Amino acid sequence: MIALLSSVSLWGHLTAGFAYTALAIWLIHQYSVKNRAQAHLICAMALTAMWAYVATFVGPFSLPAQMAETARNLAWLGFMFYLLRSSDGQQQPRTINMIYAALLFVLISQPIFDALAGGLVIGSQGAAYAMQSAILMRMIFGAGALVLVHNLYSVSAPGTRSGMSLPMAALAAMWTFDLNLYTISYLTSEISAELVSARGLASALLAPIFVIATLRNSDWRLQLSRTVAFHSASLLAIGAYLIAMVVLASAIEIIGGTYAGLAQLTLIFGMSISALLILPSGRFKAWLNVIIVKNFFQHRYDYRSEWMRFADTIGFPSHDAAPFYERVIKSLADIFDSPGGLIFVPNDEGRLTLQARWNWSTAQIPASCVTSQTMPFFESTGYILAMDDVRAGKDVRCDPRAVPQWLYDEDRAWAVVPLVHFGKLAGLAVLSRPRLPRALDWEDLDMLRVVGRQLASYLAEAASQQALAENRQFEQFNRRFAFVMHDIKNLVSQLSILARNAEKHADKPEFQADMVDTLRSSVDKMNELLARLSQHNKTKHNPPIAVDIGETVMNAVHNTRLVYPVEVQLARGLFVLADPSRVETIIGHLVQNAIEATPDGAPVKITCRAQGNQAAVNIIDTGIGMSESFIADQLFKPFESTKKSGFGIGAYEARALALSMGGNLRVNSRPGKGTVFTLLLPSVIAHSDSASHQEPA
Repeated sequence: MIALLSSVSLWGHLTAGFAYTALAIWLIHQYSVKNRAQAHLICAMALTAMWAYVATFVGPFSLPAQMAETARNLAWLGFMFYLLRSSDGQQQPRTINMIYAALLFVLISQPIFDALAGGLVIGSQGAAYAMQSAILMRMIFGAGALVLVHNLYSVSAPGTRSGMSLPMAALAAMWTFDLNLYTISYLTSEISAELVSARGLASALLAPIFVIATLRNSDWRLQLSRTVAFHSASLLAIGAYLIAMVVLASAIEIIGGTYAGLAQLTLIFGMSISALLILPSGRFKAWLNVIIVKNFFQHRYDYRSEWMRFADTIGFPSHDAAPFYERVIKSLADIFDSPGGLIFVPNDEGRLTLQARWNWSTAQIPASCVTSQTMPFFESTGYILAMDDVRAGKDVRCDPRAVPQWLYDEDRAWAVVPLVHFGKLAGLAVLSRPRLPRALDWEDLDMLRVVGRQLASYLAEAASQQALAENRQFEQFNRRFAFVMHDIKNLVSQLSILARNAEKHADKPEFQADMVDTLRSSVDKMNELLARLSQHNKTKHNPPIAVDIGETVMNAVHNTRLVYPVEVQLARGLFVLADPSRVETIIGHLVQNAIEATPDGAPVKITCRAQGNQAAVNIIDTGIGMSESFIADQLFKPFESTKKSGFGIGAYEARALALSMGGNLRVNSRPGKGTVFTLLLPSVIAHSDSASHQEPA
């Protein structure tokens, strides 16, 4: 078994040495000195080959092999660091330097512990501690290197991630193998011969992956992704926390003592409680986000993701979303990590009033929340106030008269952003202080101006929509009012005729009874018309039902026949599918128009008969008539009338009501010969045979 493991170790490491040597030479001939990333990669390949050769000829776990392994890890760590540093042409970040510096310190410390373990007497307690420490350092490096591999891959933008997947996977496989090797060795206090022997072969199998990765990446450019950077940094922080816990626990074990176990338990419990209290806090997340943005990225904001979030907050509200003005201030506050905000908009009198607040219920806003200079100052300048500078007297551009006193007194007030649209102040936003206090810089101000202009356009559009909705309400009211006025005119005409007849027949009991009946009906009609003007009246009609058209016509002309001669000739048992109230309105309009068009007081005739699948109601007068051009171009248009006192509404509304029931309204007229209006309604099966009879007027 030992001979087999030795043979596998010999040929595996030798194969790895040849493979990485060939790969380094191929890279030199393929790319020469095309860029520095290629030079770092060639160096890493060469040192990997050197490690494999040393392990082959000296021994896989000898001191020279361990030194060569450290040099190999150092080269690959430098290659990863260069990729991260050269991304998007950014300068070397401070935080990432600290992270890589920690692993660099671990690599530098490894040869010291290796030398101590090899120089001390084998079997002594000091040699055992040195060996365990050397293995522990390699475990720490393996865990940290895997975290950095994940970080480098996850923070890369989707466009470059495909090119980074293979080399990062190969490095992850190499250091995962090492981490397993040293973890098992640390737990068992002896080196795993099987894993050491297979290590060379495993490294050789990774060489083709580096070849494919090199073919995919000609320049090894890396773009960072902000979307994953925060999560990767969080993972890195967790990894550092675990490493620190292992190191401290191991140090306590090495020191020993009576209460070593209790000290280890106390340490682990205390660090766990601290992590549970610190890591989930909003202030820690805000601090970590600021550190990442400041040290990993050239710009503070990921403008693409911020704009998409802004658009989602404003433009795509769900059913349970906050009201519009709350979404306006939330969309602005989210960009700047502000936990709350206020939005002020001009009222009908042109004064700014508090419209909405988001997560800021403690702000004490007086009824008169602005001064007389607030709107003119912000409207003319569009100036963004940093309230800390205003309170400290450092802002020389601000007009103190434009800032109300409550803003000075409100410590949470951080920034005041005017929302100006085409020179008009559409609103004023006040942001509360972020969880991690900071001053506004030039990038914040630029972002506030851009987002402010966009929000101003949304506020202006909302105000326009509100004004349009109000205008539509007035239009609907005016429309209803026009119809009501027309009906009132008809009632006035009937009452005028009633008043004229009262002069002749007031002493007749029959006329007195008819007059009381007519007045009562007129009052009921006027109350109904007033109800139609109410904003709560939706003017919904009843659905059509089967009705006797003759009975409906008689109900429609009952009051009119009391004051004017109307001759009715009906067909009994003729049923139509209609709404009785709409039919009565139509008949009332047409009969009143016929009366007004007949100056000599001649009777108006109404006939009713079946016409195919419809019932035809004819209203006939012998009045002044209408021309064909007027019928074609003006009759059914609102506010067009040949009568001096006419509104031009009756015929328009009559036809609209007929069409709403599936019927129609036709007209036949000649100037000086009178007019015939024909109301067509869909008929239903008659209950009895049709029969005509003449009723006296």
